[in-house]
Amino acid sequence: MDMKHPAPAEELLSSGHFACPGCGVALSMRLTLKVLGERTRMVVPASCSSVIASKYPHTAMKVPFIHTPFAVSAGFATGIAHALELKGDKESPVMVWAGDGASYDIGFAGLSGAAERNERILYICYDNEAYMNTGAQRSSATPSCTWTPTTPSLKREQKKNLFKIMVDHKIKYAATACVSHPQDMMEKLKKAKEASKEGFSFLLLLTPCPTGWGMEENLTVQAARLAVETGIFPLLEAEKGRVRITHIPTALGEEEGYLKLQKRFSKMRSEETKALKEWVRERWRELDSLSSSLP
Repeated sequence: MDMKHPAPAEELLSSGHFACPGCGVALSMRLTLKVLGERTRMVVPASCSSVIASKYPHTAMKVPFIHTPFAVSAGFATGIAHALELKGDKESPVMVWAGDGASYDIGFAGLSGAAERNERILYICYDNEAYMNTGAQRSSATPSCTWTPTTPSLKREQKKNLFKIMVDHKIKYAATACVSHPQDMMEKLKKAKEASKEGFSFLLLLTPCPTGWGMEENLTVQAARLAVETGIFPLLEAEKGRVRITHIPTALGEEEGYLKLQKRFSKMRSEETKALKEWVRERWRELDSLSSSLP
């Protein structure tokens, strides 16, 4: 952490929560709540975060929050934002905190609808690349060549580009972020918070899962950093459809270290690794071209 710009001291996620050791979701939630502040209204669909919050009547959260079914979190948040507006409150952030299963898949229609209507909410998808709360089954966020219980012969389809889809909605603000790069993440959270006062904003956070990814619990931040630095997870932001790269990877073409860290990629063959490396290179060529063409 850059101590020139430290995170706020106040803790809005208590210790003693029910996250697994090394959980990337808990790390990201802690930093997110620090930046958004105690006035945040939080909507949590069925997910690992439903468990992290702890059991009723106790809670690890120090902000108001509501659990919802998988598909309807964006609609719930929309209703809360409208209710607050009727009370004259446009300052309290209304945040959806949803996993990839509830965002890429089951709740995608609600997410798209809220974005198209430009609702005044901040939607955060924490992406651990599978349905981790129920056994790490594949989602459309799961990368190609990943072993999961529902893809024992490896997933063959490439990961859905949810960031690009949201940018195409021409929303106020969209970004990708990762807890391994906290200063970048905090700056984007601040921008997203401000943008949500006027319209829809979206953040996609990569949140490694030691259990589902098959790695030691002390490797969470290392895995996250390798995903960013090898270019597998680009750090980007878009304001009114204009995309900007916020961090240039330092290890493009060195994806093997990231893959070997995780058992979920242990069945990849050399030709599949080669195809992955080419996919990463091609995506960065597209990003470089897109960014350089912007005024």
